[in-house]
Order: sequence, then structure tokens, then C-alpha cells
Amino acid sequence: MSVFVIYFMLLIFMFLNMFLYSLYLLIMEKSFFIEFNLISMGSLNVEFLILMDWMSSLFMAFVLLISSMVIYYSKSYMFPDQNSTRFVLLVIMFVFSMMLMVMSPNLISILLGWDGLGLVSYCLVIYYQNVKSYNAGMLTALSNRIGDVMLLMAIAWMLNFGSWNFTLYMNYYILDSSLNKVGLLVLIAAMTKSAQIPFSSWLPAAMAAPTPVSALVHSSTLVTAGVYLMIRFNFLIMNFSFIILFIGLITMLMAGLGANFEFDLKKIIALSTLSQLGLMFVILSLGSVELAFFHLLIHALFKALLFMCAGNFIHLLNNCQDIRYMGGLIFHLPMTVVYFNISNLSLCGMPFFSGFYSKDLIMEFYSMGSLNLFVYIIMFLSLGLTVSYSIRLMYYLMFSNSHFFSLNSIKEGLDEMFYSMGFMFLLVMFSGSFLMWIMFNNPYLILLPFLLKIFALIMIFLGGLIGLEISKLSLSYNLIMMSYSKKLSFFSSMWNMPFLSTSGINFIFINSGMKNIKFMDQGWSEFMGGYGLFSYIKNSSILLQYLFKNNLKIYLVLFLGWIFILFIMNF
Repeated sequence: MSVFVIYFMLLIFMFLNMFLYSLYLLIMEKSFFIEFNLISMGSLNVEFLILMDWMSSLFMAFVLLISSMVIYYSKSYMFPDQNSTRFVLLVIMFVFSMMLMVMSPNLISILLGWDGLGLVSYCLVIYYQNVKSYNAGMLTALSNRIGDVMLLMAIAWMLNFGSWNFTLYMNYYILDSSLNKVGLLVLIAAMTKSAQIPFSSWLPAAMAAPTPVSALVHSSTLVTAGVYLMIRFNFLIMNFSFIILFIGLITMLMAGLGANFEFDLKKIIALSTLSQLGLMFVILSLGSVELAFFHLLIHALFKALLFMCAGNFIHLLNNCQDIRYMGGLIFHLPMTVVYFNISNLSLCGMPFFSGFYSKDLIMEFYSMGSLNLFVYIIMFLSLGLTVSYSIRLMYYLMFSNSHFFSLNSIKEGLDEMFYSMGFMFLLVMFSGSFLMWIMFNNPYLILLPFLLKIFALIMIFLGGLIGLEISKLSLSYNLIMMSYSKKLSFFSSMWNMPFLSTSGINFIFINSGMKNIKFMDQGWSEFMGGYGLFSYIKNSSILLQYLFKNNLKIYLVLFLGWIFILFIMNF
């Protein structure tokens, strides 16, 4: 039995236990604190605390489920790889770090899990060892390092209060406003991990990792860790609700625009993840914690399935990720395309798909708020852009002509990839309504005017039409966009964020270093200093060496010269 199957069975068993336990906690409305005394020295007690409530156990159940499917999927996907055991162990380490972070009510153990996530994600991003992967891994690690520093500062600030167990202060923050500083630090940490503006550039760059890693790490676990942390600290971050709303909206708009101009399949899905994370931030800013968590779980399922289907396309098309080369896949890979389209329509929020249950509820909840028109327009525009890039992607993959090799033998096999995608497909189909039934005791009843009620559906269909129109490009078309090439490159490069976060930060230091080399190391200081002294001594030694060769002619000339000097001095 291979290591993939062993860990798959182990994770499935853990998922079933955790899911049933979360249902028990949810129905009985219970929470458990489990405390381990690690060190006891006199009056000093070091305890390790675990919080088990329905939210943490349900999130862990979903992490275990998706990681088990990803490991089973990887059995076929990573089959030619020589180091497949190392890959599985890295994924297991990632799941362990995630569980440590999820069930910790203590900032120290949260930091341990948080740092574990960052380290293992770096190892997974650089799994394919080339220059692009190294650069992407370093950008990922350094962006997340900012969040680690913010958590360390929050830990240092909580020394003022006597304990790092933040759950003890849930009602205390009203009395002491200095606890708001901890909320702000946690907010910045969550922004780095969930890739919000201005830390967004690492998420598309991290697509250099193997596709099963993208399905697990960059869709459902690592990037949602920031949102989960904000759900836990929701009592502190409400003082910064306007900042969170603004950041979430701008991230949604930027990611939606960027995905409509992108041609890399995995980067389009990564940008759609970024857009959905922005949506979770927006709904958190309005104070609806359970709704944000509801969307987080449903999004984790259909985004993992999207990445799995994308991995199957890339795997069968000889590692080609450019959607312009794909086309007519409905004839070659019918079931994978069906899975892909179902999860894509869930992402769009089409009625009665799983994403509809959370997205429509979020939009109606958003419409109930007393927000200004600008915020409202940006939100619904971002919703339309989500549908636009999804329909564009479906058009390129299904309806356009195949631009791959003329002679190809692309066909689906009944392997581990197919079965794991099929199981995820069933979950995506039924998870929306099922989670809605179990999570909300009382259903949300939102009464709005008819036009406002169907405005989300209108934007979905408008976005679909726009996506269909911008897809219909052929060689005979006069591309209007090409006359606006600067604007096009600005929108397609995530508002120049990758340049600002890589070469933009390095430019000052590299430029000053170049000037230092030119004017100091290779300039006058070198000429008058070490190199000048070396050349003077070298030239002198060459002359003296020539004089000391015991040559008779030289001695005769020197003797005559010396006599001549004495003769002149006597006069």
C-alpha cells in the first residue's frame, strides 16, 4: 500500500470524527477548553490551551477532507515524481500546522501554526526547483514574514494584560481601548496571509507550486487562515471596520480586472481566490461573522475542485497552462469539463449552485446596510467581473477551436484524479444547502424592493454577457484594446503590484549599491587606497628586481652615473 493511500485513509477517518464532533457541538451549543500543563516550576505554570467549539472543529473537518482528496489526487498527478514521499510529508506537515493554528485560543501557539504554514508553503512553492519557483517562494515567504512580525508585536503588547489567551478578553476590550492595538496588528497579519492589497502579488506568484498544492494551500487553507484569524478576533477588529471594507473592495476590484486580462489558467483561478477573499473581508467589516465563515467553507470546496480540474487539463496537455492553446476540451475530457463548469458556476453565484447560497445572502445582507453609492457600485461591479472572467474561461476551454497539437490523444482515464474530482463534485453540489441548514438555527429573512432583490442576478447575467463578448477574439478582429496597450498592461499586471513589491522595493538599494561600487569600490578611494598602493609597490619591486639581476652593463652604467653625480657635486 502506497504512502498516498495510507495518509488518505488516515485523513478521511479524522475528517469523519471531527465532522460528527462539530455537529454535536453545534447542536448542543457547547465549547470545550482543553488545557495541558507543560512545565510547572514553583509558581510558574506553562499551559498549552486548545479551544474546541463548532467553528474550529468544522473548519478542521473541511481542511482534513480537502487535504485527503488532494493526497489521493496526487497519487496519480505526482506519479512520475522521484520524491513523492517527501511531497506527502510536506502536505501532512501543512495540515498539522493548520490544525495547530485553528484550535489555538493563545497567540503563542497561533504563531507556531502560522509560522509553520509560512515555512511549509515556501517549501511547497519551490518544490519544482527553478529560478521562477525560487523567486515566487521568496516573495511568498517575505510577504508572510510581515504578518509574523505583526503577530510577534501583538504578543509583546499583550504582556500588558497578563495572559496571551485572547479569549479571556472578549468583554474586556470595552473597558480598555489599548487592546485595539492588538486588533490592528492582527488585522495587518491577516492581510498578509490572505493576500489583500498591498500584499496581493504573492498569491498569483505562488502558482509555481504543483497544482495539488494550489488546490489545498492557495484555495482553502493558507489564504483563508487570515480570514479565520479575523473571525476569531472579530470583537477587536470592529473598530477598524471601514478600513477592512475599503481594503476588501479594492482587492475584489483589482483581482476581477486582472483575471479578465490574464491567460495563465492557474493565475486566473488564483485571482478569483483573491476576489473571494476580498468578499469575505467586506462581509466581516459589516459584522456578520457566521456569514463570512459560511462563504469561507463553501468557497474552499468549489475552489479546490476548480484547481483539481485545472491540474487535470495541465497534466494532459503536456504542462501547458495558457488558455489560448486550449479549446474543444468538451470533446476530449467531458466529465472534467462538467466538474469544472459546475464549480465555475458556483463561483459565479448562479441560482441553486452551492456558491449561490452564500453569495446571494451576502449581497442581500450588503444591500441592507446604510452604505454610500460608491461602495455599493464597486461591490456589484466586482460581482459582475467575477462572472465575466468565469464565462471567458469556460469559452476558451470549451467553445473555441483546439489550438494544441494537431495530432493528440487527450483522453480521460479512470484514475485517482478522476475519482477524487468526482467526490469533490458531489460535495460542491450539495454543500451549500446542507451547510445552510446546519449552521443557521433561524433562516435569514431579508426583505428588499424587487429591483434590489434581483440586482445581484442582473449583474451576474450582465457579467456573463461581457465575458462572452470579450472572449470572441480571432485574427480578423480589430482589437480595440491594443490601442490602449498601457492601460491594458496596467490592469493585467494587478495595478503594477508585482513590480512594486519586488523590483520596486529593491530599486533604491540596488541603485545605491551600484553608485557605491562605481564611486567608492571602483572609484578614487580604490585608486588612491588599496589598489593604488598595490600598483606602486608592484612597479617599484619590478624596477628593483631588474636592478638586482647582477648584470655587468647595469653596474657599469650605475657606476658611471654615480661618478658623474660626485663630479657635479664637487663643482
